[in-house]
Amino acid sequence: MTTVVREAPHHNNTVCVQWYSCKLPECRERFYARRRAIRAGLAQPARTLVDATPVRQHILDLQEAGLSLTSIARRAGVAHTTIGNFLRPRPSARRGLQRQTTPETAAKILAVRPVTTIGTLRRIQALVAVGWPARQVAAHAGVSNRWVVDLRPDTIILASYAEKIAMTYGELRRLKPEKHGVQAGHARRARNRAAANRWPTPHYWDQHADDIDDPHFHPLYGVTKREIVAQDANELMRFSGLDKVAAAERLGVSKSYIEHAFRDHPQYAVEVAA
Repeated sequence: MTTVVREAPHHNNTVCVQWYSCKLPECRERFYARRRAIRAGLAQPARTLVDATPVRQHILDLQEAGLSLTSIARRAGVAHTTIGNFLRPRPSARRGLQRQTTPETAAKILAVRPVTTIGTLRRIQALVAVGWPARQVAAHAGVSNRWVVDLRPDTIILASYAEKIAMTYGELRRLKPEKHGVQAGHARRARNRAAANRWPTPHYWDQHADDIDDPHFHPLYGVTKREIVAQDANELMRFSGLDKVAAAERLGVSKSYIEHAFRDHPQYAVEVAA
């Protein structure tokens, strides 16, 4: 079996001895001379390296969140091979997986952080509610129109994208679209779309500023009292076994109010006993 000898890229410093086991007498002398100088305090040690394990795990977490290695590399501002080297064994089996990396590289990769999309989605929807078409929001934020259109509540996105939308939200929320390049018809369609989907406006979120990024908060924007009663009565009757009279008493309304609520919102009356 032939053994492959890895050649050092150069012999200008001690790297050839440290990482490539260079046997040249002059290189080994340079290596040991530097070691003696460091011990004597006459030279600075090589740049400090940090453990690569947390970086490798972070890359795996980002992959689990749906980010490709190429996307991670692009967002971190490093080469694709730099990311791949954390996951693949080095050519030399003796060294195995990368054990150390520079603090700079670690910081760049660890800064790539995914976030839940709910706050970003709500900010986009709020801008649509005041007349900004989604494509205009995307253009102002510097992201692709398809990315904005395809955004879903359960999507994982990069923090940098969330920051771009948040900045755009702050810039556009109080501006009238028609006075800033949006045709009146497009603004009207945007508002109608938002109204049909009950997307809260920026004014609503001003009153719930601490909740806009909370995935557990369910806005009741555009929901009438009668619909809320229909929802609550539905749950009481299905899960607690109450009839309409008992449910009405629990909710502080009359039996006829619940009946009217079910009539106006039949989706909640389905499968509910009379």
